[in-house]
Amino acid sequence: MKIIAVIAFIAMYVLMTLFMKRRVWIVLAAAAFFIILGIISPGNILPSINWNVILMIIGTMILVDYFIASKMPNRIADMLLDRAPNVMWVTIFMSLFAGAISAFIDNVATVLMVAPVGLAICRKLKISPVPMILSIAVSSNLQGAATLVGDTTSIMLGAYAGMDFTDFFWMAGRPGMFFAVELGALATVPVMMLLFRKEKDPVHAEEKTAVTDYIPTILLISMVVALIAVSFNKNKPELTNGVICCVCAAMMVLLDISRTGSTEETKHALKSIDFETVFLLIGLFIVIGGVTEIGIIDDIAGWIARTGGNNLFLLYSIIVWGSVAASAFIDNIPYVATMLPVITGIAATLKISPYVLYFGLLTGATLGGNLTPIGASANITATGLLKKQGYDVSFRDFMRIGVPFTLTAVVVGYLFIWFVWNGA
Repeated sequence: MKIIAVIAFIAMYVLMTLFMKRRVWIVLAAAAFFIILGIISPGNILPSINWNVILMIIGTMILVDYFIASKMPNRIADMLLDRAPNVMWVTIFMSLFAGAISAFIDNVATVLMVAPVGLAICRKLKISPVPMILSIAVSSNLQGAATLVGDTTSIMLGAYAGMDFTDFFWMAGRPGMFFAVELGALATVPVMMLLFRKEKDPVHAEEKTAVTDYIPTILLISMVVALIAVSFNKNKPELTNGVICCVCAAMMVLLDISRTGSTEETKHALKSIDFETVFLLIGLFIVIGGVTEIGIIDDIAGWIARTGGNNLFLLYSIIVWGSVAASAFIDNIPYVATMLPVITGIAATLKISPYVLYFGLLTGATLGGNLTPIGASANITATGLLKKQGYDVSFRDFMRIGVPFTLTAVVVGYLFIWFVWNGA
């Protein structure tokens, strides 16, 4: 059965690469195949779906639709255009802006909030939004590992290793993950300058956009603050972030109806929900749940442990780059959950501190999703938004940005963590 699961999993990815426009049907067919064959047991189907992410997408999309209608993204676009000398630097500013936000809130929420600004900028400049939106997505994935609250994998490591928020900045007299991630982010700036070197057209906002309603912006900021605040609670319910996003969206709907007495904007907001992205994620969660249940992720973890042996640098390198490769195709959450106790056992056997391996795992597993358009929920969300705008993103289009961005950031983080934490 395990061989059948691996073949089906690989076939799913190959077909999605060849037929990106049909990817949701391919994933749902693979999920159905896994269910029918019993690769994932009936009792694990619903639990395998990350409902927190699904609720976050639905709630944030509704609120963001009001945000777009208020013209605030256009106003922010005007301000950015006034400060950037050309298209290349607008893209870089937007990527860094998204990364800074993503260090404190979920990557999917970051993409949904920042992408409308990028789309507004591209409409004003009459250019394709694909490079900018993809840069926003990969930057969001990178910065999620910078703090304890930026990504689920960071939260998992913090809880498992007993780390608090400040430990990601400074721990045991050494700089922590924050600096590894930020150095990686800075290293991606020259990469973006090279990728977008031809985008030198000057930019400016000829007419300033007037904001028509500040309430969506206030609620969006309130949502961000709430997400940051609850992230400090390690024992919060699993659906907390999703509920916060949906509650903020519901408040916006009720306020709009009470003010205008009309449901027109509400209907428009509900129609803005990208159900194709939602179903794509549900299908992927089920497939990955089956891969996890049948033991493939455990096999990967065991292979890493055996191959590394007693050579710490080799083991560290395999963990980092093996995690990059694995996370390009499988959900990094079950992978990290499986690897943490494996690393603890290896460290105990070698009689070393586990932190160099913990941080290597977090670096590889968090950034690996940037290698493919379906390697992370933020990437799926970004390509879904672009599809709604009429832009189909192929694997090649995504990897043109994702691969150099990922490799650069991982190499910098990989070297920083080894030289700082080896022997800690």
